[in-house]
Amino acid sequence: MKSFLHHFMERQVADRPNAPALSDPTGAGWNWAGLDAAVRVIGKLLDDAGVRQGDRVMIIAENCASAVAVIYACSRRGAAVIPVNARQTSAEIDRVILHAKPAVIFATTPVSPDAGAHAARLGAITVTGMFGSIDMLIRNSDPEGDGDVVAILYTTGTTGDPKGVMLTHDNLRYAGRQSAELRGMTAEDQIYGVLPMTHVFGLASIISAAAYAGAAIRFEPRFSAARLLAALQDGVTLFSGVPQMHAHLMQYAHEKGFDRLQGSALRYVSSGAAPLDPMWKRKAENFYGVALQNGYGMTETSAGTCITNNKIGDPDTSVGRPLPGVELRIDQEVEGASDGSGEILTRGPHVMKGYFRNPEETSRVLDAEGWMHTGDLGKIDAEGRLHVLGRSKELIIRGGFNIYPPEVEAALNEHPGVIQSAVIGRRISGDEEVLAFCQVPTGSTLTPDVLRDFAAERLARYKLPARIVIATTLPVAPTGKILKHKLLNAFEHEL
Repeated sequence: MKSFLHHFMERQVADRPNAPALSDPTGAGWNWAGLDAAVRVIGKLLDDAGVRQGDRVMIIAENCASAVAVIYACSRRGAAVIPVNARQTSAEIDRVILHAKPAVIFATTPVSPDAGAHAARLGAITVTGMFGSIDMLIRNSDPEGDGDVVAILYTTGTTGDPKGVMLTHDNLRYAGRQSAELRGMTAEDQIYGVLPMTHVFGLASIISAAAYAGAAIRFEPRFSAARLLAALQDGVTLFSGVPQMHAHLMQYAHEKGFDRLQGSALRYVSSGAAPLDPMWKRKAENFYGVALQNGYGMTETSAGTCITNNKIGDPDTSVGRPLPGVELRIDQEVEGASDGSGEILTRGPHVMKGYFRNPEETSRVLDAEGWMHTGDLGKIDAEGRLHVLGRSKELIIRGGFNIYPPEVEAALNEHPGVIQSAVIGRRISGDEEVLAFCQVPTGSTLTPDVLRDFAAERLARYKLPARIVIATTLPVAPTGKILKHKLLNAFEHEL
């Protein structure tokens, strides 16, 4: 008998119906039976809308309990949920709608003014029930597939077009189980859910993992150091974040007069989406009083490929060893490979089904033997631990959010005064920043502020460049291709 994502939840409903499951700032405080009831009500809305197996259901969201009910209701009907961050612009969301053709669009308006703005623009109406309220728009049904895809998470392709990563029930069940078991998660745990559920980490390693273990999630739509500190001093036992979150928390605590976390039940903390600096790692462990774990994954691998399981004080800054059942190898026959390094390839139950309606891009990254070509450079040490050396795909991760340079470049290039542009990431303390280099005609009066305002109308705030350099020439190869690796040196005096 095939297993589905919602079966994790149903096991908790059967075994522990009155145990806490989810809470959020709207006042929702559901036990497992309450979550099941909310899923049934959302499911009735989907039934009335004519949603069928193979349909897609978009949810424009920030973290909240009702969004989880939508996810499980889709799972029960064999529909694929498309979680989209409400902080994206109208143009970004419209591109996904055009490509995915969802049968229904939900928006989590009670926790997100941005979701409310999108809902109003799209003409959604508010529906209420025991789940609270949510905005809903019914569109034409367009089934595709056999229901094995439970989620489609959109990234951006090399041309700036959206790519929908198809994750199956098996993908997210595997990721949830491994995340729970490797973290030692139990039904007594309380998880702080601030990483976006519209991102694969929040979907797989928080929502699916919590349902597998029976742990409760405290959702937070947006990060606040003050609210995080209060939660850590009020029973939260697991917290996963990005370096920026940890840094803000430690700075906030310092301003409050202490440099070590006090009165906390925290037993597991991890940092993802960026390499760990040894000194910063020691500082974080001194603050939390527990080991800081790290890992490696991507949307196409259901979040997890490798994870550490170190003791406090361990100087290891790798991303750990492969998860059980995951194969890993290094292809040294790629550009940039040297001294045992190469492109990271992985194979196993964590690898996506493919890109939605994009067989060409799917075949480019998934070979005939099932190996996922990540585009990332790395090497494996003598103890079998993976060290990530760089991203050959040029992906930028800022504040835990993925930023794809072609998308930012496309927005800048829309300005009539820009000839071409190049976008790169630059490592800063605990994070990455976005740098843009724009070529303009000689004599142009275009300014960085004007370009930034122009881009702000087309891009989510977290994708906007921290610095925009305007120049009449950019370093290029004989073919005319911009040499991105020379940009920092070429414009070092302007950065």
